[in-house]
Amino acid sequence: MISYKDLGLVNSRELFAKAVKGGYAIPAFNFNNMEQMQAIIMACVETKSPVILQVSSGARKYANQTILRYMAQGAVEYAKELGCNIPIVLHLDHGDSFELCRSCIEYGFSSVMIDGSHLPYDENVALTKKVVEYAHKYDVTVEGELGVLAGIEDEVSAERHTYTRPEEVQDFVAKTGVDSLAISVGTSHGAYKFKPGQKHEIRLDILAEIEKRIPGFPIVLHGSSSVPQDIVAEINHFGGNIKDSAGIPEDQLRLAAKSAVCKINIDSDGRLAMTAAVRRVLCEHPEEFDPRKYLGPAREKLKELYKHKVVNVLGSDNKI
Repeated sequence: MISYKDLGLVNSRELFAKAVKGGYAIPAFNFNNMEQMQAIIMACVETKSPVILQVSSGARKYANQTILRYMAQGAVEYAKELGCNIPIVLHLDHGDSFELCRSCIEYGFSSVMIDGSHLPYDENVALTKKVVEYAHKYDVTVEGELGVLAGIEDEVSAERHTYTRPEEVQDFVAKTGVDSLAISVGTSHGAYKFKPGQKHEIRLDILAEIEKRIPGFPIVLHGSSSVPQDIVAEINHFGGNIKDSAGIPEDQLRLAAKSAVCKINIDSDGRLAMTAAVRRVLCEHPEEFDPRKYLGPAREKLKELYKHKVVNVLGSDNKI
């Protein structure tokens, strides 16, 4: 059993309380490798923002659970070396079983998500409660989910939305004891959320009703990448073939961040940014074979994108 506290990490409880009160959202950025982790930490140190390092089940398999633990510890020390001891959470994104959540907790995660949203309501409640009871023994925070997001990202996929029902949230929170709740109000996983030109809006009316039912309770938005079309165009210019991609308007995410939404997940935008940089280098310098020469620019592009998200979308800069 490895305690996240021994790694220098924090859980999300205090961060969320401050975010709800302050009208901003904590960035939750997924990572799979060293360059992504470095970019996230550099961006958040430079903007003085707390951050949630997210690991999906697929990322854990890809990077190895032991290596991830030391990467998280390294992230804490790296932030100090860069000159700012920002609060860092290590979070399991879309955990699909009690066993996976338990394993992550035992390997030093400070926060876990148990996603039972695909289950019948009572089964979702029972599974979430079981994870909460175990996690709270070790002061690990738990995120649950009500409603289903459409789209595909990593190992999470669904064909269509099922909006969160506001009348269920109070009962769910009371019965499970979760620390935060992911809801479905129109965001979507992946880069192919909507067709370009298709008008899309977050259901702020559902969000407002949920806030009335559980005032001050931390709300989470998944699938909140904006799929910048200039980055998509760059990928395609340098040999890619990403078509019919569109995301969530950043102005709507900023409105959501000013409400009880205190955690916003962004993954696809980061993948697109890194891919664009790698394609550019390899296209302009086809003789290149040193990974540092294309992963370095990819890391820099990701850092700049995430600094933009922190300052202009989430409002979490200077909130440590």
